[in-house]
Amino acid sequence: MSPRLPHHFDSDDVVIVGGGAAGLSLAHRLTTTGTAGVTVVEPPDDSLRPPERTWCYWERGTGDLDEAVTASWSRLRVHGADGAEVTVDPAPLSYRMLRSTRFERLVHSHLARSPQSRMLRATADAVRNVVGGAEVRCTTSDGRTLTLRARHVFDSRPLRALPPARTLLLQHFRGWFVRTATDRFDQAVADLMDFRLPQPRHGLAFGYVLPLAPDRALVEYTEFSRAPLTIQAYEAALAHYSREVLALGPLTVEAAEQGVIAMTDARFPRRVGAAVHRIGAAGGATRPATGYTFAAVQRQSRAIAAALHEGRAVVPPPYGRRALAMDAVLLRALDTGRIDGPEFFTGLFRRTPAERLLRFLDGATSPWEDWEIGLRTPVGPMLRTAVELPFLPRRSRPAPRIAKSPS
Repeated sequence: MSPRLPHHFDSDDVVIVGGGAAGLSLAHRLTTTGTAGVTVVEPPDDSLRPPERTWCYWERGTGDLDEAVTASWSRLRVHGADGAEVTVDPAPLSYRMLRSTRFERLVHSHLARSPQSRMLRATADAVRNVVGGAEVRCTTSDGRTLTLRARHVFDSRPLRALPPARTLLLQHFRGWFVRTATDRFDQAVADLMDFRLPQPRHGLAFGYVLPLAPDRALVEYTEFSRAPLTIQAYEAALAHYSREVLALGPLTVEAAEQGVIAMTDARFPRRVGAAVHRIGAAGGATRPATGYTFAAVQRQSRAIAAALHEGRAVVPPPYGRRALAMDAVLLRALDTGRIDGPEFFTGLFRRTPAERLLRFLDGATSPWEDWEIGLRTPVGPMLRTAVELPFLPRRSRPAPRIAKSPS
């Protein structure tokens, strides 16, 4: 049973460690609903904070984050390895893009207007359970030591080591924000996966294009494989994709971003003792088979806010057991090479209604819908993998890191 809490909180009732997507999303929900007073702890030193990032998700209708949305697309496209296009309309869903700086500005403004909430620029050195709650020991920018006491702490910091897993693939990528000399992009269509690229010996590679204007877009090179590339290798792949595959002509690279996401069937604990909870990727919010995280973070944040409002402290699982079981099979099948990744993902978009497929990728489909989609995949290799999985050992691995970008 979860501990019962009063319906009203003081400013030290909830401390959130980390001001990334998960930490700020939870702070936003708690502040805008008036559920709890919040202290958000994030590093004072810009060198300790990640560079600006891009987060994408799909949503129905309007949402309370619309003010921070940079762009959205009503149609999605996949290019098969053979060059064939599949363009789908996922209505009533649309695909949306947020930039972290704009999102932070929105949440910070809400926190500044809330008398119960605050931002604390400090480095969290230790988080631990204590009698009656939890405490966070911090170091401020001037070297002072500060201890925060709270009834509940929600920790969104990246894990130093991943929980034991049977399979681990990395989704690693580098993207260019480009401006072309002439109009080259259709602003209504986002290219989710473009497999017209040389494929690695292990895993798969694809391009990703999010148009921002007729002459501007985010163009990314992405791999699902076991190890990241060097920056030089990403740059070469992006140059080939932009100039040879997309034929963009003369272009200017205005900015770059890169990252790495663990795609794993590890089991992520969402609670560390009585009063310390993990959220975001550290709490399992990354979808194992796709790497998408932001939509699950929003669901998790809403659920936590609702639970606190009812006097409970609960971090619900971001995905159901059935979705995680299917992802474990797919990850193993990709990792072993039993299925052809480009053919598999292109086939899903060809054979499945777009809105249902996006709900499937979010883990929101019914058992019957999952069964229908499963019958459209390579049944033999997937069944063989499903039979094999229970006998595979789980191994611990370090959390993935990617080389620092010079831009």
